[in-house]
Amino acid sequence: MNSIPSVFNQRVISRSVIGGHEKCPNIRMKAAVVLLNRQWSPSREKSLGILLGEGFEEVISVELNPDNYSIEDVSRRFPSVKFIIPLESVTDGDLVNICASEVKAQYFLILRDTLELQPNMLSPILFERLVKDEPYCVVPRLTLQGGVSFPIVFRPSSKKSQFEVESTAKVTDGGATLYPFDGIALFNRRKFVQLGGYDYTIENPYWQTLDLAFRSWLWGESTRVSASFAAVYGSSRSEQDISASQYSNRFFLKNLAPIFVRDHGELSRSAFFRFLPRSSCGFIEALSQFLDARSWVSKNRYRFRLDAVSLVEKWS
Repeated sequence: MNSIPSVFNQRVISRSVIGGHEKCPNIRMKAAVVLLNRQWSPSREKSLGILLGEGFEEVISVELNPDNYSIEDVSRRFPSVKFIIPLESVTDGDLVNICASEVKAQYFLILRDTLELQPNMLSPILFERLVKDEPYCVVPRLTLQGGVSFPIVFRPSSKKSQFEVESTAKVTDGGATLYPFDGIALFNRRKFVQLGGYDYTIENPYWQTLDLAFRSWLWGESTRVSASFAAVYGSSRSEQDISASQYSNRFFLKNLAPIFVRDHGELSRSAFFRFLPRSSCGFIEALSQFLDARSWVSKNRYRFRLDAVSLVEKWS
């Protein structure tokens, strides 16, 4: 497993960038929007038209499987949209990191092609209200077609000394959530970069999302839900793989194992003996993973504002 990245967007990914040379029409918000596309959809052009009509400063379309259609043709119809095509295997976090490095706007909104986009999803007036206090992350209220609710609000908890994530479909405007479901959220670009973005070495989407989100809370940022900012899933939601693995190990070492001492975070040597039985790997490999995490925590020790135990207690 690769070493934990020490700086934002440390992995250099080969990619093609097409279009985006013209200014977006009718700009009304200092925000960019990113549409992550897993496959081609007949409604793609409609979605791009809606996003251009919203008044975003930048519109980016990420294409993972462009083989069955012509990006050049689409880009000619939408000259102000920037199309990004990764040329190697990537995680969702890689894609968001790439886009965060490409955009110039103060905020960027991550959407997916599984959403049923509608006009006025994010109006300029609502945008100004959401970013008034310069939050790190704002999560929209997500529903299924027909207004059916599902759990999008998450909180950390502990039962018998075991970390758990609880969820609920109940949305309180401005309420806290541990992380954005499916990574769909409005991010403050500067704070996203300062946090280091997504850890590309954690390839599991669930643990990758949880890692960045937990880190943001431990480092003094927060994620809030807006009841007014809403989006609808147009297709079924994918199931999340939350099983234990080398990726959950990395999440544990970076987020759950460090303790807050006086004014800094610390991963003590004794924490290795808590990690070893749960690591599911040999002594040498477990020690290597632990030392890598200990070095990362040491480099970032003064970024910590609290530890996992304090976060759970504070949330409760």
